[in-house]
Amino acid sequence: MSDRKPDLFDPVTLEVYWNRLISIADEAATGLLRTAFSTIVRESNDYATVLMDRNGDSVAENTGGIASFSCILPRTTKSFLAKFPIESWRPGDAVITNDPWLATGHLPDFTVVTPIFHRGEIVGFAGSIAHSPDVGGALWSADCRELFEEGIRILPTRLIRAGEWDAVVTDLIAGNVRVPRQVLGDLEAQVVSNEVSVRRVGEFLTDTGLTNLQDVSAALQARTDRAMRRAIAAVPDGTYKSVVEADGFDEHTTRIVCTVTVNGDTMHIDYEGTSDQIDRGINCVLNYTHAYSVYPVKCALDPFTPRNEGSYRAMTVSAPERSILNPVYPAPCSARQLTGHLLAGAIYRALESVLPERIIADCGGAPTMRALFSGVDDEGERFSQVLFASGGMGAAPHKDGLPTTAFPTNVGAGSIEAYENVAPLLVWKKRLRTDSGGPGTFRGGLGQVVEIEVRTERPVRLSLLSDRHRFPPYGVRGGMSGGPSVITLDDGVKPHPKSRTSVDPGRRVTLLYAGGGGYGDPRARNRDAVRSDLRDGYISALAAKRDYGLE
Repeated sequence: MSDRKPDLFDPVTLEVYWNRLISIADEAATGLLRTAFSTIVRESNDYATVLMDRNGDSVAENTGGIASFSCILPRTTKSFLAKFPIESWRPGDAVITNDPWLATGHLPDFTVVTPIFHRGEIVGFAGSIAHSPDVGGALWSADCRELFEEGIRILPTRLIRAGEWDAVVTDLIAGNVRVPRQVLGDLEAQVVSNEVSVRRVGEFLTDTGLTNLQDVSAALQARTDRAMRRAIAAVPDGTYKSVVEADGFDEHTTRIVCTVTVNGDTMHIDYEGTSDQIDRGINCVLNYTHAYSVYPVKCALDPFTPRNEGSYRAMTVSAPERSILNPVYPAPCSARQLTGHLLAGAIYRALESVLPERIIADCGGAPTMRALFSGVDDEGERFSQVLFASGGMGAAPHKDGLPTTAFPTNVGAGSIEAYENVAPLLVWKKRLRTDSGGPGTFRGGLGQVVEIEVRTERPVRLSLLSDRHRFPPYGVRGGMSGGPSVITLDDGVKPHPKSRTSVDPGRRVTLLYAGGGGYGDPRARNRDAVRSDLRDGYISALAAKRDYGLE
């Protein structure tokens, strides 16, 4: 054990240590990005890297990864430790899983954790999560009836033993996916990422004279816990409620009932009354429900303190078992983000009356809209490519919503040139969508229009994961709703928004991404801002007159 105590770290030293640990997680993320094979990681940001102490508690996370992943990864590591006791780990080991209930809520995300040894003793863990380009099964889809249809499920398993890859595990994965080179390449990149953390943590401990991470971890967690508790304590005690509806699947409209209870410096978020789980893949497991409940609160109440385990200790989350926010195995959950991303809006709507200056309007990218194209190119090679484009953010109390920006997730489309380079797809159009931002004193962020042509000799499978067609993003404090999602083929046919369809060679798919909701009365918007929006093409002349009263 270290001979230091958490309360003996002076603030300056602790800040220096913390920034160095965050930089280690960021360097690990760079290693992942530079060695990954798929554009999902390299271009679209669908990953996270986290440093954890010996208990599996997070100490630091990379600054640009998916925040929900960083919240979940420590929970997954603790499940690894429950199966593989800490004394059984060896230098060079790596453990893997994609079990939805233990990890991030659906099969496409692989979690890989590596132990960190220093002077012969295990001092912590390096973890990474990345969305795989394929996990077999029915592609990334929302229409499966059971988890078994959605792909291969890897229970906690040793991927590497003392530096030696387990060929049985890699062969099993490679034999069940459509693009094995990309899938295994990304897994190797995750291992590389973890190894970067292992080396750099060893250097950190040597330079600082610490023998392990426990004391600095305890001090950093105490610091983030105090920051969050101070922020919650500033919210008036009380119980605040909201109800949010979304498209759901066919006749199964999703209804989320959110109750936020503030008591002193603690907050409880409960979803009693929410829709039951269904036999379609939009169920959201409790790990993911928890992550996308506490993270939006962190953004609203304590946005500037870096995140770690202590950031979320003052908050608890509950949802009824067998509800759409806490389904039981083997419920399908491949498109769990179509439900989980709605939680930020539900929580903000509940807190609107007491925290109007902290919340934002509903986001057009919540939930995200995804289009996955899969098939065989003209050279006979399999491809599986996802478009990670985004709708507009909701407006804030003091500024317009950001256009085409995802929240509460933070993935992006990345380079369209890279996207077109790895699949026989041509993006004819990718531009801002006029009139999609919800009118308000502050306007919602604009969605976008994307038009994609299939350039193969054979039909391509299109898997759509979308919402906001019937229930567009709502505005707050008098703001109006953003534009809804729309998906059409070039013959005018509207494919099922949450199912798989076939697209013939030469056909085009047009996706209209939802805009964010507005904040405040549109008639109170600055007249110069309205004229500027009209001049820039963000709004039409009709909207300027109808919604804003501009003559």
